[in-house]
Amino acid sequence: MTKVFDAKIFNAEAFGKYIKTIPETTKTELVRSGAIKNSEEIYNLFQGQVNSYYGRIPYYGILGGDPVNYDGATNIESDSMDTFDRGVLAYGRAKAWTEKDFSYDVTSGVDFMDQVGVQVARFWEKIDQKVLMAILEGVFAMTTPKQNKDFVESHTFDISKNVPTKGKVAEDTLNNAIQKACGDNKDAFTLVIMHSQVATNLENINLMKRLTQTDANGITRELSLGTWNGKLVLIDDSMPTKSASKVGEGDTEIPAGVEYTTYVLGNGAIEFGALPVKVPYEMDRNPSKNGGEDTLYTRRRNYIGVNGISYENKSQASLSPTNEELKNPTNWTLVNNGTNWIDAKAIPMARIVSRG
Repeated sequence: MTKVFDAKIFNAEAFGKYIKTIPETTKTELVRSGAIKNSEEIYNLFQGQVNSYYGRIPYYGILGGDPVNYDGATNIESDSMDTFDRGVLAYGRAKAWTEKDFSYDVTSGVDFMDQVGVQVARFWEKIDQKVLMAILEGVFAMTTPKQNKDFVESHTFDISKNVPTKGKVAEDTLNNAIQKACGDNKDAFTLVIMHSQVATNLENINLMKRLTQTDANGITRELSLGTWNGKLVLIDDSMPTKSASKVGEGDTEIPAGVEYTTYVLGNGAIEFGALPVKVPYEMDRNPSKNGGEDTLYTRRRNYIGVNGISYENKSQASLSPTNEELKNPTNWTLVNNGTNWIDAKAIPMARIVSRG
């Protein structure tokens, strides 16, 4: 293994294959939930055009209108299907790690760069997850035009001032939230992403069960994943939080505390996948600096599309949006053609705001 990281013989292709063999638990479960899926259409869009950082793809509406009475005397009226287009994006991120030869010497041969190789897959898994959280934060911050604001309000279930539960999640919270968002389409929801405090409250009232994983040595450990009402739960303490003031007095008082945001996603809510980069991994050796050191450079690009939501690229300074730019609500809008807007109930996304 050590020779693999010798800068003189580093094989980027072999290293890439090695990285792919390291389990990416969260990414695997996200894909398995169905909420995150690959899109060959978006992938091919970015591969088949000179502009490979932003694009628009067609989006078909749903047949509508009312039928007339077929009685031999009433003319049949004709409608046409609405067509839309939707903005999708690509983003890139890069990171490097440097380890000194002297660290190896003073620890009697501990190869820290070996550990970099072992942990790099998990590192990028966390980075991709932060990008996803930034996008959801941006989408649920939309305020204009009115259709965007209506979507956010109808897909948000705020129980932070609910006196009987002291603002916390309860047995009926998830079911009510997804019904409010999508009505009879609520069965489309498959994934919940929450803060560990919300997960702890659910565990305390026996509403969530942690998943476990058994490694090659037969050791079983709990994962940062569970299930709630049959929906896969991903626990992430980078979820949005904010301070909440005291509400009410006496028996109706809810003390000051923290408001937690929980996201619920349905089948195909997010389209996500990797795009090729020229040199995803490479090593560089500097024999003089700090007595000798090796640096591993990593680069990656991914595409993202949001079901029913268009990325408009209105506030983006470079060819790859930052997380802060993805949080900017002016970059997002419900899919529309300027006259008609997509039915918000067709978008399997919901937000729960609670005190835990």
